[in-house]
Amino acid sequence: MNALYTILLLIVSNIFMTFAWYGHLKLQQTGSITNWPLYGVVLFSWIIALVEYSFQVPANRIGFIGNGGSFTLMQLKVIQEVITLIVFIVFSTVAFNTGGLHWNHLAACICLILAVYFVFMK
Repeated sequence: MNALYTILLLIVSNIFMTFAWYGHLKLQQTGSITNWPLYGVVLFSWIIALVEYSFQVPANRIGFIGNGGSFTLMQLKVIQEVITLIVFIVFSTVAFNTGGLHWNHLAACICLILAVYFVFMK
């Protein structure tokens, strides 16, 4: 069950992380924060990132094998990167209408899936 909680917390964390890192670009595009100074945008992103950390840190603590979880440190990191990529693909496609995936994006996704396979190999 720890593995499932870890993955769910990482998904939620990465949704907030993506909004913290790239959401301000969409808000600027829509004109919502066009006149904000850079420090205001940074503070806004930090607030979102604080929420992200509120999910990321527990995910790592619950999931880490040293705390009774299911994953090694390397496995946690690779899982997190794959989740980040999936969340980013959905976000960029929906929010920025990037035109979807191209062959090179698909190739990169396959490489990351292979990374998950290799990091879990004994």
